[in-house]
Amino acid sequence: MPGPTPRFTLVLLLATVSITDARAQDGGLSGPSSVAAELTPGDGLTNPQFRTTIIRDALPAWFAWKDRLAANYNLKFTIDYLALGQWSNAAIGQGEASSGIGRLYGTWSPFKRQDGSTGTLTFKIENRHAYGDVAPQFFGFDSGALSITGTAFSDIGTALTNLYWTERAGDGSWTLQFGQIDVTDFVDVYGLVSPYSAFQNLAFNTSPTINAPDPGLGIAGGVRLGEKFYVVGSIADANGDPTQPDFNVFETGETFKSVEIGYTSAPDRIYLDNIHLTFWQSDAADDGSRAEDYGVAVSAAWFFNNTWMPFLRAGISQGTAALYKASLSAGIGYYSSETDLVGIGLNWADPGSAFSDDQLTAEAFYRYTISPNIAVTPSVQWIINPALNPSQDSVAIFGIRSRVAL
Repeated sequence: MPGPTPRFTLVLLLATVSITDARAQDGGLSGPSSVAAELTPGDGLTNPQFRTTIIRDALPAWFAWKDRLAANYNLKFTIDYLALGQWSNAAIGQGEASSGIGRLYGTWSPFKRQDGSTGTLTFKIENRHAYGDVAPQFFGFDSGALSITGTAFSDIGTALTNLYWTERAGDGSWTLQFGQIDVTDFVDVYGLVSPYSAFQNLAFNTSPTINAPDPGLGIAGGVRLGEKFYVVGSIADANGDPTQPDFNVFETGETFKSVEIGYTSAPDRIYLDNIHLTFWQSDAADDGSRAEDYGVAVSAAWFFNNTWMPFLRAGISQGTAALYKASLSAGIGYYSSETDLVGIGLNWADPGSAFSDDQLTAEAFYRYTISPNIAVTPSVQWIINPALNPSQDSVAIFGIRSRVAL
C-alpha cells in the first residue's frame, strides 16, 4: 500500500482549531448530536423545565455516584438506549423496520490548569442492532425511496464512534481535536441536526449532498474570529469503519476534508444562531469502490426567543458518491419550556441524472420529553416521486422513537 500522500501530511500540519460548543463545554467541536451536547440535556435552552425526574428519583445511589465522579474526577458519562420503529404504505419492501442503539459515552478532563485551558478525553461506544429483517437506516431504500429515513439506526453491531482528545484554550478562542472522530458532530450542523432528538430523515440532518465518512481517525479544529465569526476545518479517514477502527489512513492517504466559515450571535450560541458555508472534498478509493466527490453546503438557522428555530439549508455536490446531487431544505422547530420539540421540514432533492424525477420529502415530528432521561417521538414522513419506485406516486412512513438514559 502507498504511504501518506504529501497533501495529507500538509493538511495535518495546517489543520486549525475550533470554537467551543453552545454550552461552553470541553468537547470543542460539538453539535447537538455530539457527546458534549448530549451530556447536558435541554437542547441549549437557558432554563429547561422537565415534567418529572422519575428515573433519577428511582435510582438515587446511581446518580449520586455519577455526581461524585463528575465533582471529584471530572468524569461525566451516560448510558442510554434508543429504539426506533417505522412502518410504510409502500407497495414494495418489508413494510416495517425497527432497531435499537445502546450507548456508553462520556468525557474525562484529568488536568486542572492555571491558565484555564482544558484537555479532555471523549469516548463513545455503541451497539446498533436491528430487531427484524430491515433497520430503519435502510428502510427508505426498501420502500422504494432514495432516502435515509432512520439516520443512525442501523445494524452495524458494536462500534467505537468516539475516542479523541481535545485541547481547548481557556478563553474558548481555539480548540484542537484528534483521534477517532465523527465529522457529522460538527460538519454542517445546526440546532435540529441530531437524529437522536430531532429530525429522523437525512434530508434534515447533515446535508445529504455531503459524502461524510463513517467515524474514523482524524483531526479537526477551528478558531474564533472575534465574537461572532469562526472557521472550522477537519481531515478524516474517508474509509472510516467504527466497527474495525484502524490506522489505514496513514497507508492509503484517502481522506475527507472540510472547511466551514460561519457567523453566530455569540460564542455560547454557536449551533443555535448560526449561518455558515461549508466546503468539502472526499478522495476516490484506490480500489475503485468510490469516486472522488466534492461540494458546498450553506445553512441558516436562528433560535428566536429560545422558542422558534426556522432554518434554510442547501447543498450541491459532484454527485458521484453523496446521496443527492443537489438538495434544498426548509422548516421550523418549536421548543416549549418543558423541552418538548415540534419539527416540520420540507426537502427538494435532485437524485442525479440516473433518475427521471426530482424527489420531494416532508417530515413532521413531536418529541414529548417526560424527563431528562425519557423522551418519546412519534413522526411521519411523506416522500413524493420515490426515486427507486417510479410506479408509486408517494410513500408515507410512520415512526416512533424512544430514549431512556441513566
